[in-house]
Amino acid sequence: MGPNSISKAMAAASQGMGAQAYRLQVVSENLSNADTHGYKRKLITFENELNRVSGATTLSVGDVTLDDTMGEMLFEPNHPLADGEGYVSMSNVDMMIELADAREAGRSYDANLSTFKQATQMYSSLLSLLRR
Repeated sequence: MGPNSISKAMAAASQGMGAQAYRLQVVSENLSNADTHGYKRKLITFENELNRVSGATTLSVGDVTLDDTMGEMLFEPNHPLADGEGYVSMSNVDMMIELADAREAGRSYDANLSTFKQATQMYSSLLSLLRR
């Protein structure tokens, strides 16, 4: 006997919360290193996979990659990270993009939490009906 619809909804919401929590962690790392010379912004991907046993689609965190776009180049010839011409590469983190990503991840987390709570309430109601 496979998992029922309520437990599938709870599992999907739980996976979504885990993925969005990890996304918030990556965004917070990007924000905290926005002023670090040479820091490359981290990007996260998600993957959907079909679980052949349960028939449910699962969500997992894919690769975390680095954004290859160049940061602003500042002329600071005395800086220890300066190249041969005296330029230092700044971080390529855009604060506005990171804040928007954080807000989106937070809202997605909240939506998954709401789904999880509703499924839990439905399951509790079902159990109380069966006890009668």
